[in-house]
Amino acid sequence: MTIPGRRASDRLLGLCLLGLAAFVAVQALQLEVPFSYDPVGPKAFPLGLAILLAGLSLVLVVKPGDNGHWPHGALGLKLLAVLGVLLVYATLFTRLGYIATSLLAITALARLFAAAWGKALLTGVLMAVGSYFLFTRGLGISLPHGLWLSALA
Repeated sequence: MTIPGRRASDRLLGLCLLGLAAFVAVQALQLEVPFSYDPVGPKAFPLGLAILLAGLSLVLVVKPGDNGHWPHGALGLKLLAVLGVLLVYATLFTRLGYIATSLLAITALARLFAAAWGKALLTGVLMAVGSYFLFTRGLGISLPHGLWLSALA
């Protein structure tokens, strides 16, 4: 027996994700780069992700699952805290720089899911520094250093 509220949660999530996909697509289409990029350009990756997200969102709207349910109690608060950490991350990304912001966000997320302080901090350092070098050296992507480093120079 299917409870209508369970299907409604999947459909609501699908509609929210569809809105997010539209927002990402609009933002990607507005990207203008003053210098020459490769033939694909910087719009391709976010547009591809937006199309993929839109397709998967439509699946949730059209064919919701039978076992969907709203999170209760502590899990709901944890999910809101994750959303808060990600919003703070997006806000501080250019001000503090990639490494500092990623270190703080990863450590906070690890602590939210019950990691000990030492393990959370070690994970934050390794993931922030490792991904920084992967993006900058391996993929050639420029990441922000932060305004605080500019003030020291």
